[in-house]
Amino acid sequence: MTKRGRWVAVVLMSAAGCASGKGGLVVGPVVGSAGSSLQPVAQVDYLEEPAEAASTELIQPRSVAEKLDEVGESAVPQPLPATGGLTREALEEMALANSPSIAQAAARIRALRGKRLQVGLAPNPTVGYVASEIGNEGAAGQQGGFVGQNFITAGKLQKNRAVVSSEINRAEQQLVAMQRRVQTDVQKGYYEALLAQRRKHLAEALVRVSTEAAKASKSLYDAEEVPLAGLLQTEVQQQNALLLLQTAENGLAQAWRRLSAVVGGEELSVQPLVGDMSQVPEMLDWQNQQERLQAESPEIAAAMASVERARRALNRACVQAVPNINTQLSVQYDDSTDDTIAGVQFGIALPIWNRNQGGIRQARAEIAEAARNVDRVEQNLNRRLADAFRQYSDAHIMATTYATDILPRAKQTFDLVQLGYAQGEAGYLDVLAAQRTFSQTNLAYLDALGSLWQSYVQIDGFLLDGSLAEQAR
Repeated sequence: MTKRGRWVAVVLMSAAGCASGKGGLVVGPVVGSAGSSLQPVAQVDYLEEPAEAASTELIQPRSVAEKLDEVGESAVPQPLPATGGLTREALEEMALANSPSIAQAAARIRALRGKRLQVGLAPNPTVGYVASEIGNEGAAGQQGGFVGQNFITAGKLQKNRAVVSSEINRAEQQLVAMQRRVQTDVQKGYYEALLAQRRKHLAEALVRVSTEAAKASKSLYDAEEVPLAGLLQTEVQQQNALLLLQTAENGLAQAWRRLSAVVGGEELSVQPLVGDMSQVPEMLDWQNQQERLQAESPEIAAAMASVERARRALNRACVQAVPNINTQLSVQYDDSTDDTIAGVQFGIALPIWNRNQGGIRQARAEIAEAARNVDRVEQNLNRRLADAFRQYSDAHIMATTYATDILPRAKQTFDLVQLGYAQGEAGYLDVLAAQRTFSQTNLAYLDALGSLWQSYVQIDGFLLDGSLAEQAR
């Protein structure tokens, strides 16, 4: 049995009877981080760009208290930094400040804090007018006033607040999870835009090369040095390159629109991004990532807070049948005797038929439900991690192999064919075939890099994304 399994078993055993309400589990906000060391892979001249390498170390999610201080009733969108190139860190900071989802989660915490204050307040006293024996022997009778107070017993008010405190704890975990979702969405959008930026640069280079090839082929055809088929092939490659450039430009525009939706505030215009996708993180270890996820996931922490909330609700249900004390004090003037008289009333409900049996049974079942939900969340995380880890492992192998082996060979082949053509040892069609192979290899390399970073960000962000989707409470 795992440590968490033993913990859940203890909670279930505590549900067997009505607890005293003392003690209790404290599940604080979980803020996880994972550093990442980078290893450079071989650079290919054909894809090189002057860009500053971006660190893969995630910004630490800010604490709940710090976030609540910053997020008021309404959030003011933060402007873009005035720099020549956007960094991932700048985009994250802006998204964390502008996110309506974070503001919504923070507002939920403030609402629960108000609820905790309210459920612990004592009932208001009652005052009123009382009269009796009016008209007896023509007299005004006994007239006066009364004051009453209902006293809540068995610490019900404190237990009410304990239940809501657990709800606040769960909401704080959800806020931390939402911060992670925002960060993951921003990082995914950042790498998507960075990949689209690289793809556009590659497409532009292909257009330049294919245009020069088409011009050279036309000259050779006019000089009757190449057949018509060779000219047509170069023109087809030129058209394909132009189509690739158009789709790359559309993809870049889409990537920036998606990134703008996540970041919020003003719409982002297409501009240079600071970063280098060709640096990849070291190969992640499955066991380490699984242990990290189980220990630091805000989803698990929120599920465990729900167990604590159910346990405290059982404590509250156990004392529901303890009767409250209703008291009343009255003072009256007797008109017939000119006497001032006082009266005292005291009453409690007799827990004969209703001892909150159904409420206690419900609370015990809710503990079992919440405990099983912890198991469900753990298993679901393991399944999602398995999918993301498979994608990451495949993409890591592909990106590394392309960078260290396939791309250098493709470029060397292209250079050798060009040299052979210049020396008359290779045909022009051989040059076109080598160029096409090299271009396709570069595109496949970019796809592998994009898949690698998307899956890495997903794993590093505790598998949390979709910050703009409607979240279940």
